[in-house]
Amino acid sequence: MSLRLLLIGDRPEYRLLVRKHLEVEWPQVTVLEHRLGEDAPLESRFTAAAYDAAIIVGAGTGSAAAELLANELLARDEFAPLILVLLQDPPPTVPADVPRLQRLNGRKLDRDALIRAVTNAAREHKRAMIALRSRPDYAQLHRFGSTTIRGHRCIRQVGSGGMCKIYLAESERAGTLVVLKVFSQVPDVSERIVSFDRFIQEYEIVASLNHPNIVRIYDLGIADDHAYIAMEHFPAGDLRQRMKARLMPAEALHYLEQMASALEAIHAVGVLHRDLKPANVMLRGDGSLCLIDFGLAKANELDVDLTGTREIFGTPYYMSPEQGHAEEIDARSDLYSLGIVFYEMLTGKKPYTGASAMEVIYKHKRAQLPAVEPQYAQYEPILNRLLAKAPQDRFQTAGEVLKAVAELKTPA
Repeated sequence: MSLRLLLIGDRPEYRLLVRKHLEVEWPQVTVLEHRLGEDAPLESRFTAAAYDAAIIVGAGTGSAAAELLANELLARDEFAPLILVLLQDPPPTVPADVPRLQRLNGRKLDRDALIRAVTNAAREHKRAMIALRSRPDYAQLHRFGSTTIRGHRCIRQVGSGGMCKIYLAESERAGTLVVLKVFSQVPDVSERIVSFDRFIQEYEIVASLNHPNIVRIYDLGIADDHAYIAMEHFPAGDLRQRMKARLMPAEALHYLEQMASALEAIHAVGVLHRDLKPANVMLRGDGSLCLIDFGLAKANELDVDLTGTREIFGTPYYMSPEQGHAEEIDARSDLYSLGIVFYEMLTGKKPYTGASAMEVIYKHKRAQLPAVEPQYAQYEPILNRLLAKAPQDRFQTAGEVLKAVAELKTPA
């Protein structure tokens, strides 16, 4: 039996205990863990429809939280069947049976009881999904504006930009919440709509990489003549939000290291990001960073210039001098943008501002880099190399940035 299970608990040792029992019985089982109290709370409209069952495990002081969560999820009519495992003595009074909920109590986990509970839950879930798909309103659950996208359940629209509408959705394939970008339409090949080319290119670039600091892409397809792309959801928000509270220098350096590592991977496959800024750097619950939005990225080997001849794209505050003046750019332009972000993380302000975009662009090219406060003096060599006006005076590769960061972090 091929199973997919959601395992929820606050203690890693208890999650591991349950996982091992499941993997012994079903070596091919897929188990996704949700760390109760560490990961972002489950979205209120999340149904775990992609899972055969959700197992909640608790013990001691965590039992109350496990019970509370089970009751909360049980109130969601379409949530996957629940198995509540409480590693403690059974209560004096056995709770009444509740549909879609099985309880296992005992200081020692009863493996046979767990296997029976999962088997029963999987059968129950299969029957429930058949009934759900037969409902007349089933198709409406998968509507994104005027588009029906099977395998994705719409939670809500969260934004729009250019020719895309952006939704929060539950993906059956990913088994989690995703950000779904729905393109307005699929143009005829002859039209060569630039933004559509960027949309497809964003997927092709990112899907070819497997890096911890680059956004995960789960799906790409076409539905009702609309292209869509499903990517990782970041409930912790972006770096811009995080920077509203002052970062400690060590944290800023750690973020710099992660961004440089992502750029190294991108540049290694001949791709430039071209729009690196705090809003395009997302945070995961574990504190790691992730680069997103490769819509302005350009593969060096492409024959077609998606932005036209020397046309400016990007955000002026974070543009390299050469990008701002529509000159030829390479990987060192991304490193300049990285330096602007690092400067802002350290000092809490951008190095160059102005009353207009052109004034900011001029300052990138001509103005002296504002000195940082004395407490940041040890970071000035990295800043000066990243933010040199001439590309040849900067770090030449992201790997060189990583080496400089490592040397700075190594005690003298």
